[in-house]
Amino acid sequence: MSKEYLNVGKIVNTHGVRGEVRVIAVTDFDERFEPGSRLYILDEQQSPTELIVKTHRKHKQFDLLSFEGYESINEVEPLKNYQLKVAQEDLHELDEGEFYYYEIIGCQVYLTDGSHIGHVKEILSPGANDVWVVQRQGKKDALIPYIDDVVKQVDIENQRIVIEEMEGLLT
Repeated sequence: MSKEYLNVGKIVNTHGVRGEVRVIAVTDFDERFEPGSRLYILDEQQSPTELIVKTHRKHKQFDLLSFEGYESINEVEPLKNYQLKVAQEDLHELDEGEFYYYEIIGCQVYLTDGSHIGHVKEILSPGANDVWVVQRQGKKDALIPYIDDVVKQVDIENQRIVIEEMEGLLT
């Protein structure tokens, strides 16, 4: 059985000459990039290459990473545009009310009265709380803040989310 991998970021460029890369994170778990963490890139044949994080720091809107065994810009240049992935078996248990992005994206969204709104197509992390982008049929996308006042039920097993409509939320 082959391993399952989940995206945690994308290498968008190199940074400096000492083997650092710029990563746009698609995870809200900073520990993914802690030194010693195992990340993977998959080639065209879906063969994984393991990368061990050597250093991590924040710079503007990027995460800057270096990997063990990659000491120069020439060694990391070929990594550009690859998705950084984590093996699903390396995921840790989450607390009650916490979810991985891959569990939420694709879920169907309903109002408390049962009417269907659409499905979660992406998750934004602009600040204090995540915002779920819900694609609606024939309407512009709805932005749903992941807060207790709005999100009333998340049923991952059945891919179903129930929200309470707040004034102006779905206009």
